[in-house]
Amino acid sequence: MIRSIEWIGSGVRFIDQTKLPIEEVYVETDQLSVLAEAITSLKIRGAPALGVAAAYGIVLGVKNSVQSDRGRLEKDFERAAALIKTTRPTAVNLFWAVERMRGVLHRNQEYSVREIVGLLLLEAKAIHREDEEMCAAIGRFGNELVPQRAAILTHCNTGALATGGEGTAQAIITTAAAQGKNISVFADETRPLLQGARLTAWELQKHGIDVTLITDNTAAFVMKRKKIDLVVVGADRIAANGDTANKIGTYNVAIIAKEHDVPFYVAAPTSTIDSSLLNGEMIPIEERQANEVTEGFGKRTAPYDVRVFNPAFDVTPNEFISAIVTEHGIVRPPYVVSISEMMKNVLQIENPLGNV
Repeated sequence: MIRSIEWIGSGVRFIDQTKLPIEEVYVETDQLSVLAEAITSLKIRGAPALGVAAAYGIVLGVKNSVQSDRGRLEKDFERAAALIKTTRPTAVNLFWAVERMRGVLHRNQEYSVREIVGLLLLEAKAIHREDEEMCAAIGRFGNELVPQRAAILTHCNTGALATGGEGTAQAIITTAAAQGKNISVFADETRPLLQGARLTAWELQKHGIDVTLITDNTAAFVMKRKKIDLVVVGADRIAANGDTANKIGTYNVAIIAKEHDVPFYVAAPTSTIDSSLLNGEMIPIEERQANEVTEGFGKRTAPYDVRVFNPAFDVTPNEFISAIVTEHGIVRPPYVVSISEMMKNVLQIENPLGNV
């Protein structure tokens, strides 16, 4: 299986996704600054993978504290947390992982600094392991939604490159194929950084799955010709009412799917659900550099000095979403109720005694 990121020795090893599909380049580092830059520049990307990277980043940020006192450890932790939080504002998994690591720091004050650093590394590895298990569970639950013969449209990349395991939305595809279902995929290229063309098509070919690459603005025509049975996408943040932030262009696909009566499914871990946000209007949307649009991959394609609006994500309102697949099962409308009930159950599973 492709490993987007992993802990090796005293640092991390990750695949530089900006080099794909031409080169498969891996980077090894024990420096938080290198890891943070990799997140910002999309060498590491995908909401679940960002959660794993954030956890490992905390460890890199505090590893030198073992020779110092508790005060230095806490300062190093907060510096690392602050840097990580500036890298990508939309993917809530990143912030979730930082706060989970902070909980380890605060709960273990009776231990030595060296022991706490060791516990932080164990927690980061646990986050990674749980992400792997989450991917497998999403694949199993999502497989229930896939007919025996299905043409699936997907947007952006939701495979192993975007997670610590097999993927989210893409795990549904690979699980269905592994179950012997006759699966074909139409992958949107996903402008402007072409994650669908560079990453999804590359991954699906590695799995031996029939994949056809289309431009983003071909999706409506493909659906009109009735070649699509379902759409499945990932998510970077889901509000309490089910409104979902995902890669820019997802909202377009959702509108098209509804117009053509094609089920539109979102696949994401419960760590992507931000119950503190009542609706999608409250989700912060990252805006990226103009040159990703005007000089994509080094070639100028627009006039100099033209104004550019380059949001990395959009928000799909809940009324366009047929179901949300998580590692704890499938939730359906009304999402205000179903998401709330699921999250209560998740909290009960994770904290059966009600301890904080």
